[in-house]
Amino acid sequence: MKTIHTNEAPAAIGPYSQGVIVDKLFFSSGQIPLTASGEMVTGNVKEQTHQVFKNLQAVLKEAGASLETVIKATVFIKNMDDFGSINEIYGDYFSGHKPARSCVEVARLPKDVLLEIEVVALVK
Repeated sequence: MKTIHTNEAPAAIGPYSQGVIVDKLFFSSGQIPLTASGEMVTGNVKEQTHQVFKNLQAVLKEAGASLETVIKATVFIKNMDDFGSINEIYGDYFSGHKPARSCVEVARLPKDVLLEIEVVALVK
């Protein structure tokens, strides 16, 4: 098992890593809309979704993976009414390649953000 860390994504805010590689699979921790310096993106759900994808791209790159090698994504949403807006941005990042996905509404997320996304990807 190899632990992943990059300064291009926010540091873990608890006793966990940004992600781990086991064999040829990368498992990311959930990414929320914090910048690499740890600043909260407080804009609307679309702005927060873009930041989450920036973070995912950074940890995937560090792991030797990419959005194109993601095989499963899990999306946690604070309000399912935001599903359409999040899905629109999600579709921009996964336009050709469409990994398996689960999407659930949750009561609360860390730092009261509007969404969190975690992925499993194949390492190149």
